[in-house]
Order: sequence, then C-alpha cells, then structure tokens
Amino acid sequence: MKRILTICLLMTACLAGVSAQEIYDIPVKDAGGNVTTLAEYNGKVLLIVNTATQCGFTPQYKELEELYEKYRDQGLEILDFPCNQFGEQAPGTVEEIKEFCSANFNIQFPLFDKVEVNGEGEEPLYTYLKSQQGFGGFDLKDQLGALLDKMLRQEDANYDKNPDIKWNFTKFLVSRDGKVLKRYEPTTKMSDIDADIKEAL
Repeated sequence: MKRILTICLLMTACLAGVSAQEIYDIPVKDAGGNVTTLAEYNGKVLLIVNTATQCGFTPQYKELEELYEKYRDQGLEILDFPCNQFGEQAPGTVEEIKEFCSANFNIQFPLFDKVEVNGEGEEPLYTYLKSQQGFGGFDLKDQLGALLDKMLRQEDANYDKNPDIKWNFTKFLVSRDGKVLKRYEPTTKMSDIDADIKEAL
C-alpha cells in the first residue's frame, strides 16, 4: 500500500512539473482569428481575464490598465479574452470590442479572439485554467457579489461546487514558469491582486 501511495505521489509531482509548461503550448486565437500559443509570454507573469463590454464589472478595465502600466516593465502581461456567455454582455466583433476598449479605457494590453469559457465549446486554455484553480467564491459583502450568488444559487444550489467560470472578469494569475498561482472572482479587490502580482514579479 505504501509503495502504491509513493508511486502515486511521484506521478502527481511529475504531472505538476509538466503542467506548468503546458500553458505555453495550448492553442489560442489572437484578435485576428489566427491560431497561436502563449509561448511568447513564457517568462512573464500573466493575468488572464475573460472580459465583457456591457457588464457591471466593465469599469475594471480601467483598473486592469492601471495595473498593466504599473507593472508591464517588470514583466507583467494582461491577456484579454472577451466572452459573451454571461448575459450576452460582450456583443459585437473583436474589432468593435477593441475600439470600445481603446476609446473608453485606452487599453494597451493584448486582446485575443472571443471565447467560450464553459461548456462543449470552451477553449482548451480555460479547461486547463479551471483544472488548476477552482471557484473561489464571491465576496458576499460586495453588492454585485451577493446578487450573483443569489442568481446562480437559484439556478443551481450547488453552483459553487464546480470549477466553471461564473461570470465576466474572472482572473487567473500565472507565474513566470507557467504555474497557475491563483484565481480571482470578479468581486476580488484589485488591491489584493496588485499585491499578488507584485509578489509574483
């Protein structure tokens, strides 16, 4: 029994080592719809976020851009993946989304193609991210957090037990060597994310 347990632990350790590099090999589409990978971001700290232009959390674009300007020279990249799965709050083409972000928030960080983050059509990147960090819970002291919890629990009393992305502006922090360090729900304070980014850098 001990031998089997040892083998299992060794296999888990090996898989963990491999998975940290897998993120750079996962195919994604850039804003032009071209298939690429995240290989060019190897060695950088990443904040990966599914965004929407007509959401109650859309003003977070401003805070994200502030983080980007603050830390980009130290090695931070924020990767923006628009998603229309939550309340259809990311309508329009990628080009229209890009124009909106530029005009309203002067966004400088990279924009990728629109994605699905849950379900049969979900992007492999999000399958991987969710396998590394599950749902962390909303801040129920936040008004939008309490509303989301109530709405989602009415649809599924156990919604918080699965790792699916729950709403727009969920974020994943990835280390310089590709390890998914943390997941932040949209109600997480940007100051907390800032502190974690600073530590990761």
